[in-house]
Amino acid sequence: MGDGGFSEAGLERMRAAMAAHVERGDLPGVVTLVSRGGEAHADAVGKMAFGDAGPVQRDTLFRIASVTKPIAGAAAMMLVEDGTLRLDEPVDSLLPELANRRVLRALDGPVDDTEPARRPILVSDLLTLRMGIGAIMAPGDYPIAQAMMDRGVAAGPQLPDAPSADAWLQNLGSLPLMHHPGEAWMYDTSLTVLGALIARASGLPLEAFLRERVFEPLRMKDTGFTVPADKLHRLPVCYVRNPRTGQLDVFDPAGRESQFSRAPGFPSAAGGLVSTADDVLAFARMMLNRGEHGGKRLLSARSVELMAADHIPLAQKAISPFSPGFWESRGWGYALSIVTRSRPGEPRGLGWDGGYGTSCYWDPETGVIGVLMTQRLMDSPSAPPVFVDFWRSTYDAAGA
Repeated sequence: MGDGGFSEAGLERMRAAMAAHVERGDLPGVVTLVSRGGEAHADAVGKMAFGDAGPVQRDTLFRIASVTKPIAGAAAMMLVEDGTLRLDEPVDSLLPELANRRVLRALDGPVDDTEPARRPILVSDLLTLRMGIGAIMAPGDYPIAQAMMDRGVAAGPQLPDAPSADAWLQNLGSLPLMHHPGEAWMYDTSLTVLGALIARASGLPLEAFLRERVFEPLRMKDTGFTVPADKLHRLPVCYVRNPRTGQLDVFDPAGRESQFSRAPGFPSAAGGLVSTADDVLAFARMMLNRGEHGGKRLLSARSVELMAADHIPLAQKAISPFSPGFWESRGWGYALSIVTRSRPGEPRGLGWDGGYGTSCYWDPETGVIGVLMTQRLMDSPSAPPVFVDFWRSTYDAAGA
């Protein structure tokens, strides 16, 4: 076994598995980082883009997409600990755009066929993705989904392009909820709302609050919603599979042409951060260490326990579709996923995946942390082959 409890042979098998994906053209490059017992092993394979491009490196910047969510969740819990927010309080006073909600009588019904919400949206509803509106992960024709697209508040790979949180909330607040608050899990939108709540509750722009309370204490020096000009050379091209041609098209270009070279009007707490493997590892280490980092406590152990508890009852899982078989092996805590049963090729412990091709989980049972960074959008909510190979080889190398 190598330092930190990983076998050298296992790490070589991980590198070979990642290299195979690059050689097949599945993706241009990949960065892996695994940690256990304070030791870390990083590897970078491939290039910053298809064709004639430089190599990816350990400090390459990646759009981490929904790996942003646990970070935002931890920030919200800091405000709870400060007494600025309460988990059981309605969001109405801070987010009046979402007060006095109305709810669709039928998910596939007309947008104007509604009834009053049975109760307000609570802070905890945002963390558990149960505010009552989000991505509809089931086939069918849903007028509410089109209405969300028309108003620029639909969940999906594109980040919000609203000029401000106020404008985005106004658009969202013009629509009814899909379910009564607290009664169903719906992906994504609640965490976007959480970002607006954090900003209003703290009195700071979202990135400023995250920088003060999370990034600087953890020395996450490369993490933010915008890539500074002097770091743009470290941002690779991001690709997406074209469903018509099967080819990988550019989703977001590199450098100054990237949308991440400019500050967003409304930064997305659901998926807008850019980061490095080492920065994400620092956050995961803090969470694995029950809220402590470098002898300083960022979160109480109790807050970490609340984040790691499954808050979705079985009856709600039954009416909350996501990827096939998701709820058979998963739960949902506060802004992160809980792996309740891990099969070969699946992560263990706590964390989440990013739709732009990233993954991070930490496992309190084995002490293993894994961070995977790629630059290709997932084709579906189900784990792509590179995720499967990464997690299989991570636990193989750890002997876990």
